[in-house]
Amino acid sequence: MRSRIKNYLAITKKEWNGMVVLVILIALVLAAPYVYQWFRKDSKINFSDFDKAAAQLDKAAKEGKYTMAPPDTVKNLHPVMFPFNPNASTEAQWVQLGLSKKQAAVILHYKAKGGKFYKKEDLQKIYAITADDYKRLEPYINIPGGETFTKYTKAKPGEIIEINSADSAKLTELKGIGGSFATRIIRYRGLLGGFYHKEQLKEVYGMDSLTFEGIKNQLSVDPAKVKKIEINTVSFNQLRLFPYLSYKQVNAIIQYRAQHGNYSSVADMKDIVLLDDNILRKIEPYLNFK
Repeated sequence: MRSRIKNYLAITKKEWNGMVVLVILIALVLAAPYVYQWFRKDSKINFSDFDKAAAQLDKAAKEGKYTMAPPDTVKNLHPVMFPFNPNASTEAQWVQLGLSKKQAAVILHYKAKGGKFYKKEDLQKIYAITADDYKRLEPYINIPGGETFTKYTKAKPGEIIEINSADSAKLTELKGIGGSFATRIIRYRGLLGGFYHKEQLKEVYGMDSLTFEGIKNQLSVDPAKVKKIEINTVSFNQLRLFPYLSYKQVNAIIQYRAQHGNYSSVADMKDIVLLDDNILRKIEPYLNFK
């Protein structure tokens, strides 16, 4: 028994040398962090230089020479006030009055989309204008004929507005329709090609049932003004802008036309799996099969 245990525990010279090497390697690994710290001394942070830099930065900020804000959001700290017409002011003039370039861009974008200021208070409707900005600007706002404009900001009783030809200024005469809302209506009308019934206005973002019920009797629709889609010649890139069709549906229409030839009526499109009867009813008034 004793000889068996001795044979079991016995190791060769080669195995002994391997164990020695392994022990040395383990010792080196354990000692490495201490050796590294011994030979490498961490440099100390010079807090006096840091404090000087921070003081200079704070001083520059107070003097208006430094800002972390993006350049287009920085306001003129020394505005020059003068009488101005918000309907005709340029970006440079808005900046001179103490607004940032970004604020000026928002106002110019609003005007480019058909927005107009009829009275001083209309400037407060611009989301980029703060209460402090308006308080500073209000005494200098000068809108020629402003009082005259305010008399006609709403449609007269019984007046009917045709929504396929009305511009944004005309649409703002409707109760509950402001400049940005009128712009959304016109943009959606452009994507569709026109409205063929009043209820399509409910598809415009922000148009709730209450607002629609309040204006529907003042609206009319001329379907003849709808711009038709030449379905047999329209390209994929043109058709994919149409709001009623998804990317896959547009691709299916173009591919089916390429495989089977031109469409003669909406009935030819019923074999397209991705187009159900509801979609076909919605798009039919917009399609021209000539």
